[in-house]
Amino acid sequence: MILMIFSASCSDYQKLLKSSDYELKYEKAKEYYDKEDYAHAITLFEELLTVYKGTAKAEEIYYYYAYCNYGQEDYILAGHYFRSFVSTFPLSKHREEAEYLSAYCYYLDSPAPSLDQTYSMKAIEEMQAFINKHPDSDKINEANEIIDKLYAKLETKSFNSAKLYYNLGNYKAAIVALQISLKEYPDTKYREEIMFLILDSKYQLAANSIKSKETERYEAALSEYKEFIKHYPDSKWTKAAYKINTKSKEALKII
Repeated sequence: MILMIFSASCSDYQKLLKSSDYELKYEKAKEYYDKEDYAHAITLFEELLTVYKGTAKAEEIYYYYAYCNYGQEDYILAGHYFRSFVSTFPLSKHREEAEYLSAYCYYLDSPAPSLDQTYSMKAIEEMQAFINKHPDSDKINEANEIIDKLYAKLETKSFNSAKLYYNLGNYKAAIVALQISLKEYPDTKYREEIMFLILDSKYQLAANSIKSKETERYEAALSEYKEFIKHYPDSKWTKAAYKINTKSKEALKII
């Protein structure tokens, strides 16, 4: 019985696709949409976009079509169509919603911190543009929360990339990368660890340095120790930092 119902349903849909009754197709497309059957709805709306182009119905059809892609979790296409909707129907009552969803689709496609963060940066850009355009929107708090989440992801990406140089023993590159990360994200949750890694990197660079650069580099490590202790006197890395300070002073006396 289930197979018979399914076959009949498929047959009805195939007849609908071949039909030239576009009003019926429009109503059926909305029915499929309301049932969250986006696979069937999207095919009908796609045809209707061409049929009703330039008419009063085109706006609603385009709106549904963008949402069908969103419902199918194709956020790249959905975001594209929401942006296209805004440019095609700039006076639409759905404009604010479409602008928000355009940015939100970038957010939904934002990957883990270890991967390329192009979509995260685009999401931040679009969300900020939405906030600037619609400062009284009821989506403002949500938009700001999303921006915070995305910045946290970029912050983690920056830290992990910089720390990789440290883990690989490339201390010169680690110092530069860690300092850049700290400059880009001065309030980062990784600030304490970054400052210690810079300190240890400077010490390791000195300890493995050529003779002519040892003095300069040990002094840089001592200077970094003072900066670290000033900000984090009770850090979990305090003992390790103190050892670096002691060894740097001992090395300078020998030199």
